[in-house]
Amino acid sequence: MSNKYLTAPVPSKSWPKGILYIIGNEAAERFSFYGMKTILAVFMTQYLLSSSGEIDPMSESDASFWVHVFNWGVYLTPLLGGLVADIFLGKYRTIILLSIVYCLGHFALALDETRLGLSIGLSLIAVGAGGIKPCVSAHVGDQFGKTNAGLLNRAFSWFYLAINLGAAISTILTPVLLDKYGPWLAFGIPGVLMSIATFVFWMGRWKFIHIPPGGKKWVKETFSKEGRMILGKLSIVFLFVAMFWALFDQTGSTWVFQAREMDRTIFGVELLESQIQAVNPILILTLIPIFYYGIYPWMNKYVFEMTPMRRIAIGFFVAIPAFALTAITQDTIDQIAISGGPAPSIGWQMLSYLIITIAEILISITCLEFAYTQAPKTMKSIVMGFYLASVSVGNAVTAGVIYFNENADGTLKLEGADFFWFFTLLIAVTAILFLLVLKFYIPKTYIQDEE
Repeated sequence: MSNKYLTAPVPSKSWPKGILYIIGNEAAERFSFYGMKTILAVFMTQYLLSSSGEIDPMSESDASFWVHVFNWGVYLTPLLGGLVADIFLGKYRTIILLSIVYCLGHFALALDETRLGLSIGLSLIAVGAGGIKPCVSAHVGDQFGKTNAGLLNRAFSWFYLAINLGAAISTILTPVLLDKYGPWLAFGIPGVLMSIATFVFWMGRWKFIHIPPGGKKWVKETFSKEGRMILGKLSIVFLFVAMFWALFDQTGSTWVFQAREMDRTIFGVELLESQIQAVNPILILTLIPIFYYGIYPWMNKYVFEMTPMRRIAIGFFVAIPAFALTAITQDTIDQIAISGGPAPSIGWQMLSYLIITIAEILISITCLEFAYTQAPKTMKSIVMGFYLASVSVGNAVTAGVIYFNENADGTLKLEGADFFWFFTLLIAVTAILFLLVLKFYIPKTYIQDEE
């Protein structure tokens, strides 16, 4: 690595100069990822081609299964990306190299609409998107030293805003591109945005703090008694968080198919079923300032300190009514299918989105900050990888439920509303058991040393 690169934070009470490039990169990268992911279930069930060029769609059950298998892969590869960054290449080089792989995956989807193109494209995206995720998140924290560590919480909130700004725009736009122009453009535009994201990140190379890879020091710190205890304690927290992701990521699968059966007309405009997912990032953009500048300060002053662990615990309980309402909505749809009547308004699913988005703010944003601050200095990426692996575990749980839910004759064990009630019960049990973790977990914070 060039000696011109800064290798430790400079004492300062202001924002690090590299943060703007990271946020710009994240907005474009998340546009590319969520643009592709938003239309994935619809593409599989309506546009997928056979090798001979004929329409060969998947069933909704199969599409849901493979969407969650893809999510499982995306959030398992952060462990690999974290290892490469922390031991061998450092975060910056790892991000640049895997971003190129990421771009190739998007263009594979755009150029080949068959199952082969789908397999190659999603595999490359899983490696690229997953591999860079822990590095980018940890790279945010690396820009801060002890002097400006107080800004770290706010930095991760802006980072999350960038994620959802890109997601909001792409979730609205790419379903229209798919509907009007087909998969080649709907997948191609996200590929272009990922290329832009890579270029923006490269432009910030002289502004970033490049924490060198740990090498042998990483091995020593990770396998020390303290390192093993930290990974063990955090893994327990992240296993609980996995159950939240088992619910949340169904917004890209089962919730899409539920929206297909609802009245999606809003202000005289009928939305596409996959466009409903845009509600989540739009709500994130609206609610983050309310939480960080209103609710959290008020709670800290008048109720109790909103520590990261308390936020996560509250988030679990908030997620319960989100899926309960989804189950009630599905029961209404099932009854209408039998007895007839108008389809329920999409407003009911939007209310579920509001509730689960509040849970996401309490759990997901908090975990980004928590995973970074609780990780020893040479282990930032791998610990972030452990957190992101919780998303993988959650999607594996959902994929497993979908797989084993189908009987040999094609009927379902948990059908309609019963499927959603099962996950409601799952998160309720998770919330109650997590109170034990909240009681006994003792946090310890690690911030990078300054020059």
